[in-house]
Amino acid sequence: MTEKEYLYWLCHVPGLRAEKMERLLNETGGFRSIYYMKEQELKACHFLTARERGAILSEKRNLESCTEEYHRLRERGIDFITIYDSGYPERLRELPGMPLGLFVKGRLPEDQRPSAAVIGARGCSYYGREEARYLSRELARAGVQVVSGLALGIDGAGHGGALEAGGDTYGILGCGIDICYPREHTELAERIGLQGGLITEFVPKTPPYPANFPLRNRIISGLSDLVIVVEARKRSGSLITAGLALEQGRDVFAVPGRVTDPLSAGCNELIQSGAGLLMTPEDVLSLLGMKSEKNGKIMKKTENGLVKNEKMVYSCLDLQPKHLEQIVTESGLPAGECTAVLLKLELDGFAVQTSNQYYVRKFR
Repeated sequence: MTEKEYLYWLCHVPGLRAEKMERLLNETGGFRSIYYMKEQELKACHFLTARERGAILSEKRNLESCTEEYHRLRERGIDFITIYDSGYPERLRELPGMPLGLFVKGRLPEDQRPSAAVIGARGCSYYGREEARYLSRELARAGVQVVSGLALGIDGAGHGGALEAGGDTYGILGCGIDICYPREHTELAERIGLQGGLITEFVPKTPPYPANFPLRNRIISGLSDLVIVVEARKRSGSLITAGLALEQGRDVFAVPGRVTDPLSAGCNELIQSGAGLLMTPEDVLSLLGMKSEKNGKIMKKTENGLVKNEKMVYSCLDLQPKHLEQIVTESGLPAGECTAVLLKLELDGFAVQTSNQYYVRKFR
């Protein structure tokens, strides 16, 4: 058996994190040696808890099944990339506590090309979702690799924007490579696997346990040159990722929002603490030494061409959803006429109905 096969076995030990695996490797000099460690030798490794020692000893009985599973990975379109492989990401290799092995469907980000993480709230607003999509689309058009966590909300919008631009995007999972979480993103995950890659440190069949996601976040920031937070509440996983990015020496940017909006509280706090203020894609591209394909010009629909009642309704809309009743009151138009105008604005690409009778201006 190869060292790679023994590492694959070690990855199956429940609750044994990457930093502990690395310390065991430093103690023994090889993963085969770890497998053959006796109970007394494991006890001498004082950094291991009693539970971890027991888990290692217990997992030994599964070596044969792990080896058989390892040899079936390629049949399932899964690569197991380890620190022994030249394809292991250099961005991760230089950081402490990174996974010793990664499961990949598709490709890993290219070391020579710039990459940016686009992250934020799962329960995001229309504005946040469209901003994430727009930023990712423009970054991807300029050649930046977009990294995120495949979650609902901002993550999904970031992946989607990169795919729209025909760019490369990478989804970092908090579960096994053979599990799509959330299920709503099954189709998106398939597209990412074809136009980039799905990546995880967790062995196949690992459920999306809550404790897995903070571990996943360090890989998101680790694979990126900088991290962009689009929307985040004061206490959110996105802020944890931003903190990890700073520890790893990565730049952090945040998109500002209304001071009264809870979804912008985390971003505004990051900016107040020294994170970069992100207004346009050029703010990031200039740091990476790149230029936007649009030469810094943002294309927006204008009000020119709208008739009087359309302008009246359009002027009542902004990027925060408004209920039909509020728009009727502010515009002064009868409800029936206002509804007809809103439908016309939707068809012409000036407005979007975000939910039942709630409307916003079409973003960019």
